[in-house]
Amino acid sequence: MGRAHETSGKKEIAKKKKERRREKAEKKELRQSNTSKGKSLEEMMAYVDEHGNLSSVPPDPRRKKEIKAEDISLEASGNNEQEPSLREGTVTFFDTAKGFGFIKDSGSPNSYFVHSNDLSAPVRERDKVVFEVAKGQKGMKAIAVRKQG
Repeated sequence: MGRAHETSGKKEIAKKKKERRREKAEKKELRQSNTSKGKSLEEMMAYVDEHGNLSSVPPDPRRKKEIKAEDISLEASGNNEQEPSLREGTVTFFDTAKGFGFIKDSGSPNSYFVHSNDLSAPVRERDKVVFEVAKGQKGMKAIAVRKQG
């Protein structure tokens, strides 16, 4: 029996495998040289300064401020103004078949979504209405809508 012949395809595959093994060994060596093992805890610590930036220097304990829990606001908006409970506006669009529309607030440039479930009586376009505003799934919406007058 004769010896198996190596084709050029087999030689290329073996060459590629050898190259991949070499690259993998180089990467492993690089990872081991850059490891943080043996570093002290102080060398690995990072601090946050009063401006929210990362720093390697601990903050000065004399500049520490006490904050009361009741002073912390969890609201998304920065203003704490209460919105007026009743608003006046005009129905700019209402699709009775689909049961929704929009109301233009007369006191501001805002337009609010309204659903037929939030109406006390049927409305049409250009009707004057009084309504309240509440947070909906996709933003503010008009609720408790009733015709004015």
